[in-house]
Amino acid sequence: MARIVVDPITRIEGHLRIEVEVANGTVTDAWSTGTMFRGMELILKGRDPRDAWVFAQRACGVCTTVHALASVRAVENALGMTIPTNARIIRNLIAGTQYVQDHVIHFYHLHALDWVDVVSALSADPAKTSSLAQSISEWPLSSATYFKGIQDRLKAFVASGQLGPFANGYWGHPAYKLPPEANLLAVAHYLEALDWQRQVIRIHALLGGKNPHPQTYVVGGMALAVDLNSPTAFTVRRSSEIAELIAQAKTFVDQVYIPDVLAVAGFYKDWAGYGQGIGNYMSYGEFPQGDPNDPRTSYLPRGRIMGRDLSKVLGVDQASVAENVAHSWYTYTEGDATPLHPWKGETNPKYTGPQPPYESLEGSDKYSWLKAPRYENQPMEVGPLARMLVAYASGHPDVKQAVDNVLTTLNVPATALFSTLGRVAARAVETSVIVAQLGNWLTDLENNIKSGDLAIADVALWNPSSWPKHAEGYGMEEAPRGSLGHWVVIDNEAITNYQLVVPSTWNGSPRDGQGNRGAWEQALVGTPLVDPTRPVEILRTVHSFDPCLACAVHVHDPASGTSTLIDVV
Repeated sequence: MARIVVDPITRIEGHLRIEVEVANGTVTDAWSTGTMFRGMELILKGRDPRDAWVFAQRACGVCTTVHALASVRAVENALGMTIPTNARIIRNLIAGTQYVQDHVIHFYHLHALDWVDVVSALSADPAKTSSLAQSISEWPLSSATYFKGIQDRLKAFVASGQLGPFANGYWGHPAYKLPPEANLLAVAHYLEALDWQRQVIRIHALLGGKNPHPQTYVVGGMALAVDLNSPTAFTVRRSSEIAELIAQAKTFVDQVYIPDVLAVAGFYKDWAGYGQGIGNYMSYGEFPQGDPNDPRTSYLPRGRIMGRDLSKVLGVDQASVAENVAHSWYTYTEGDATPLHPWKGETNPKYTGPQPPYESLEGSDKYSWLKAPRYENQPMEVGPLARMLVAYASGHPDVKQAVDNVLTTLNVPATALFSTLGRVAARAVETSVIVAQLGNWLTDLENNIKSGDLAIADVALWNPSSWPKHAEGYGMEEAPRGSLGHWVVIDNEAITNYQLVVPSTWNGSPRDGQGNRGAWEQALVGTPLVDPTRPVEILRTVHSFDPCLACAVHVHDPASGTSTLIDVV
């Protein structure tokens, strides 16, 4: 039995090592190792809870706004705040835009090269590529001349010897199945998506002041004045600009992203049988349409599916979340065997593994800087697939129609969703559903302001003298990569405990105290490897989750007691 190590896993945010055992060309066991310590919880201790979101969103340098949102929700929950309608809608617009941009970036720039052979595109016939493009979409950039230009650019790029993101790929691998023309089409759209994503995220700059790290969040609402007739607030002109950006985003999703996903998936339908994983799926629900404190108003519903049983959706209660460190490089004061709810959570780093560099973690009882979150002691998969499955099983009309259309187009059963291919398809489905809602939310915001409601923040509890001496709160959110939770404990106006349980901690966790694998580990079991020296199949399944371990480095110096943020964006 051979061991294969992929370290680092690239085309992700952060540092990840995957180690697998292979027998007879198939993965029989796997270990997921987060190789970088992140001390965000330590950085937040002692700070004013109203400032927590500014620091918390630095937990990531890409999907930054999601941590800001979870943080303000946690503090608002602790203090019993209810945000105004305008703030709720603006938060939905910012979060929804993040979904759309993030999912498109993931497909083209982080995941597509697992399926697309860039070198093969050099031998494509541009005329045939044009015919293929026009057969699947009305996207105007589809002439033979256009694709010839892309091919010439690619040839010049390769001839330069400076391959950048295309270096060290497994080009020519027998697991690649796309014809040269489809590869050229995908490379063209890879380049187009680079420009597109830069435009769509301007919505964050218009509503949040900047991107990354929007600056208009505030505990109690948003720090963005709203008045359609004001020269300095949210105006008619700004609303029109956002509407135009939303329309551009929707056109690209409908005419480029979705057709590309379906075209690529058609060549890889065998991957509907790989990467099933643990079969437990969870969504906290997202995009409140009414009271933000009532999950029943969420556009994407809250719920759990256990054992791939789509006949029933179970509830989700934050009290049932706990983190285990039996196989993580942490220690708990009362012993590592007992999981802790985040309000009682501890972040006590204690590295016990081999000193780098090391060939294998074999024999190491603890092997990751990720903790092992569990819901009622069960591992869960979170992310777009979990959200779409929960929505589909809940009878969500928009999601059900979109999912059924994909299943019909690919001519696969619903069970195909429980797979690596299913994750790719679910992310595309979710993008199409959310981009269609952005315009509706913008209209809702305009109508609410026109009705005379200009409220944007409730700061009645802004004065700490009105706070209880002790308060506990949680902020549950669905980030693009999955269920995100922030838990805060406030004593005498300061944070005494803060815990983040992020999507990639759920999915990338090591084994728990009962030996249960995390979602990535379990999904890799049973994966066939055509060439173990070039394990592109491992990348396909791991990347299907869109891992995000860190995009900024958080450093805590226990000797001096100081904390710093090194933002690498």
